[in-house]
Amino acid sequence: MPDGVRVRLLPRPVVRFRASRPDLLLCLVLLAVILLVQGWNITRFPALSDDEGTYLAQAWAVQEGRGLAHYTYWYDHPPLGWIQIAGLTYLPSVIAPESMTVAPMRSVMLLVGAACAVLLYVLARRLFLPRWSAALAMLLFGLSPLSVVLQREIFLDNLAVMWILLAFCLAASPNRHLWHHFAAGLVSAVAVLTKETMLVVLPALLVTMWTHSHRDTRKFAVTGAITACVLIGLSYPLYALLNHELFPGPGHVSLIDGIMYQMGREGSGFILDPGSGSYDVLQSWLYYDRVLPIGGVAGGVLLLCVQRWSVTARALAGPACAVAILTLVAMRPSGYLPAMYVIQGLPFLALVLAGAAASVVHALLHRRLPADRDPAAEAGAGQRAPAAPEPVRRAPAGWRERLTPRRCLVALLAVAGVGLIVPRWVDGNRDALTLDANASYRAAAAWMEREVPDPASTRVLVDDALWLDLVHDGFAPGTGAIWFYKADLDPAVTETMPRGWRDVDYVVSSPTVRRDAVDLPNVRAALQNSRPVAVFGEGPDRIEIRQVQDSPDGGER
Repeated sequence: MPDGVRVRLLPRPVVRFRASRPDLLLCLVLLAVILLVQGWNITRFPALSDDEGTYLAQAWAVQEGRGLAHYTYWYDHPPLGWIQIAGLTYLPSVIAPESMTVAPMRSVMLLVGAACAVLLYVLARRLFLPRWSAALAMLLFGLSPLSVVLQREIFLDNLAVMWILLAFCLAASPNRHLWHHFAAGLVSAVAVLTKETMLVVLPALLVTMWTHSHRDTRKFAVTGAITACVLIGLSYPLYALLNHELFPGPGHVSLIDGIMYQMGREGSGFILDPGSGSYDVLQSWLYYDRVLPIGGVAGGVLLLCVQRWSVTARALAGPACAVAILTLVAMRPSGYLPAMYVIQGLPFLALVLAGAAASVVHALLHRRLPADRDPAAEAGAGQRAPAAPEPVRRAPAGWRERLTPRRCLVALLAVAGVGLIVPRWVDGNRDALTLDANASYRAAAAWMEREVPDPASTRVLVDDALWLDLVHDGFAPGTGAIWFYKADLDPAVTETMPRGWRDVDYVVSSPTVRRDAVDLPNVRAALQNSRPVAVFGEGPDRIEIRQVQDSPDGGER
């Protein structure tokens, strides 16, 4: 700069979301579009899953005062997740008890999805992304076919994402109050107790807190957040200790056993190995959407590489670290990769992809190139700056003057991006908006209600997707309507079956039951010694209602 000229670097303007009418209106419009797409056909697609039924059945048990689960709670996951589901579904279950089944209760996940979308927009603005980029992040997160399918389902991961996004918003609070950072620690602990896999995202949260906290109080803020998170997190092992279920022992479950089971699950192989289960999971994600997973990872790598030169990249250091950590964990050679793992990465993938787009646009529009330098100004850099001339009023630039080559390039890139994404997403969302993947489940539930004369004394092996349907139809919960795993794995159930599979009347054979019966002797024998009395659907997704035969000659029970 010329001698005698002082430059003052102004801080970025802070966006007060509640006081910004343009942000409120834009967020409201985008939210309406997202809810319309995610809510359309929500009860019919995707197909009901056993995990959804399990979480909802456990929530039902909490509502009914039966404990933390509909069977023995064995510390497979922290119970806070389905306790929240119990709270969300409480009012609908009181108004219409028969609606407490998987398909109708998916509607409560729209509330969770709406909260996540709004929190993502708020976080994007708090990380200084321009309004258009924050809107892009919200749309990427809410309208990706991968999000539309997975956010509809009753998964603990969706609830955990809501809490972790709130923690990031608190960590990036423009007020920089200490209580915001303490609250971020508390909320992050709630996220972990909702789904324990959120532990891997906590380092990225600390990066965001360190980057956006005040220099004078940074150490106090980070220390307070960590302390709050640890203290709340310790409530889970404390609960197990008070129930004498922390350590393994005869005759009871334990938290240590639950952790060892989760840590010892058979790995699904390397994600890039075509013969591995992890590769199949990856392909199922890419089947719905390639833009968000691939583009998000590329955007995260870009932001991490340009930290030195880009203010946007430095502001998004935390979300970019989250993408990097989640990607590295998914690429473990011998790790277990569930299909819902990608849910916790969706908001960060959308945020870093929108942030990378904002960084590229800013570089194209505002970064000075060598051709843009003024030789006369550089030649007089060592001389005293002349007095500034009087400002001259100029007429507003017309559209020809505004249509600069740089803006044309940005517009061309934007059109290319829309042309690449929109057709893929329209095709990817078509199934979610039009198909009925649950007709067989509804038909099977209706048949059991209509054709079984004495449900109170009838025993049925069924997956959890239909367990609550049978309970509402009068089957005894736990010992009449039996979650099929428990017929072999839960002593409290096997004690009521002294003759094993012969004490079962029906098996509702769904794809999940047929897949896992290989490792369950009672279930496998019940399938082998039964005949179909009703079949709904065709192919591998069919639902068979099979009546168990007590004698080898084919006689019915």
